[in-house]
Amino acid sequence: MDTLLAFLIGLVAGSRAIMAPAAISWAAATGRIDLAGTWLAFLGYRWTPWILTLGALGELVTDQLPTTPSRKVPVQFSARILTGALSGAAIGIGAGSAAIGLIAGAVGAIVGTLLFSSLRAKLAARSGTDRPAALIEDAAAIAGAALIVFAL
Repeated sequence: MDTLLAFLIGLVAGSRAIMAPAAISWAAATGRIDLAGTWLAFLGYRWTPWILTLGALGELVTDQLPTTPSRKVPVQFSARILTGALSGAAIGIGAGSAAIGLIAGAVGAIVGTLLFSSLRAKLAARSGTDRPAALIEDAAAIAGAALIVFAL
């Protein structure tokens, strides 16, 4: 089950790169996962969830801008893999295997990046504009992150 959750948080990272670690940070800060004494303990620190939440909110805004690069350019794609892997590793630590969680999160981020890019393009083509597709993707990322945190 935890491997599936690590993969799913990777999907979220593929959609919104900072949403995944923000959600995991809230899970750690509220005691849903225990990261104390691990290399990811910083995710549960007092200010980390707030800082990451601000970053996630900023990402929701900047994603709407026409100058925002594609999520598939190397820097964007790499960031999604990194945050998916980090978030998956945190879930894996809670289950006793950071490595499996890290791999599942990275794979989820790759799949999520490609999948959500394709879905968004199809939705935008149907509606004739990108904004509704972007807002649907935002809602899906937020709901998915919340459901994963509650499942932990």
